[in-house]
Amino acid sequence: MAQSVIVIGGGIGGLTAGALLAKVGYDVTVLEASREWGGCAGKFKRGPYTFAVGATLGMGFENGGIHDRILRFLDISVKSLLLEKVMYIHMPDQTFIFHRNRNQHVTELQKVFPSYGSNLRAFYQDVYDIASEIRKLMKPLPVLPPTTFKEWFMLFRSLSITSPRLLPYFNQTLSTLLHKHGLADVADFVHLIDAQIIDSMQATNETCSLLLGCLALDIYHEGAFYVEGGLFQVAYSLAQCITEHNGNTKLGRKVVAVEKTEEGWTVRDHRGDMYKAQHVICNVPIGNLQQFLAPTIMSKLPSSFHNKVTTMQWGAFTLYLAIKEEVILPHTPLFQQVLTGKGMSEGEHLFLSLSHPDDRKRAPSGTRTLTVSTHIDLSKWETKDAYDKRKSYMTEKMLENIQCVFPQLHEGIIKIITGAPRAWERFAGRAGVGGFPQSTKHALFQSVSHRTGIPGLWLCGDTIFPGAGTIGVSVSGYHVFRSITNNKYQLP
Repeated sequence: MAQSVIVIGGGIGGLTAGALLAKVGYDVTVLEASREWGGCAGKFKRGPYTFAVGATLGMGFENGGIHDRILRFLDISVKSLLLEKVMYIHMPDQTFIFHRNRNQHVTELQKVFPSYGSNLRAFYQDVYDIASEIRKLMKPLPVLPPTTFKEWFMLFRSLSITSPRLLPYFNQTLSTLLHKHGLADVADFVHLIDAQIIDSMQATNETCSLLLGCLALDIYHEGAFYVEGGLFQVAYSLAQCITEHNGNTKLGRKVVAVEKTEEGWTVRDHRGDMYKAQHVICNVPIGNLQQFLAPTIMSKLPSSFHNKVTTMQWGAFTLYLAIKEEVILPHTPLFQQVLTGKGMSEGEHLFLSLSHPDDRKRAPSGTRTLTVSTHIDLSKWETKDAYDKRKSYMTEKMLENIQCVFPQLHEGIIKIITGAPRAWERFAGRAGVGGFPQSTKHALFQSVSHRTGIPGLWLCGDTIFPGAGTIGVSVSGYHVFRSITNNKYQLP
């Protein structure tokens, strides 16, 4: 009889673990509280328009990337477009084009900052060398922090003869590298760097882990993709894979209780339905576990878990727009950032994602969808009066800043929807997004393991190593799969 697994949460991390396990014969049931798959990489529809909830720019679909490896293992195909020009970044005085080609990227930066040409070349040489060294370690996807002999063995086996080069940087922040190359006081360049790492690392150069910061700066060059329809296509393909391998996927099933029994685990949803399994995979933020885990179980979780629960997380404020094609200039890039020079949150840094003109899965002909997001401090939204005022203020501020990219935006708006913290709570069951800041206090060996120390209870998602983004949560889901199957299977 196949071992049974219950996955709580239908985000990409949980669906990845569930699909991999179903593929190799496990009896998998996925319970998702909302009516959509994908979590923060999900979707919603308004009339003929489909909007990506959060994550939009695809990473890891290149040959050998984590999504490529997982999807090939599962025999899943997702249509994506490789971007040679990754995005346009609009600064107060000029626009910078982020090129996939590493050399071209540095050359363009040297044109923007001509007084620091040699500094920039040396800085990026370090960034690319460090990132290349980290990728050697990542190929076998070792677990951090290692908690078993096998995990320690896999970590040491991942090391190469050149791995010791990383040791001097291990507890350093990305600002160390900026100071090393005389760039820490070049305010516009530092602002540009922060804009590139804030979405994936949830931190700026002063606190971001140097090693992970280099990886975040380099990953765009490995491959950035537009996924037709949206990244939610990955989630829906994983859910379909589970059902094709005799698993069960249930939407609108909020888990309210998880109990340990002599036979394994019992899970109860809000409708009173009961499920039994040998394994439970919790694909929720670790701060949400207390909503359904009994205090006796919570008390057995490791200290690394309890130390992280109260860690600050960013919120997000998002505008979802349907706009007329006629107000969009020809050859407008699909991904853009707008920087005001005044910070990385509260509408001063915007990430824009525009649907492809031929993507009929998102919008009818002659129209496009546009998603615009910014980081926010959730403490500013705590009272009803503050919430309503903040929502109105942020909407107007973001629309004003978007006009530097789309000057005729107001003439072309067909529909506008706001995504404020309460909307995130209703849709994704959380106000904080993006996981923990990948600082030296929370990254690498300071991360939370997918192992709980309780037999049969596992964790994955953006608050578990290696962190946020579809790449991070997919890796955490794979780690759970590998542990449950006792390392029997390996990705191609």
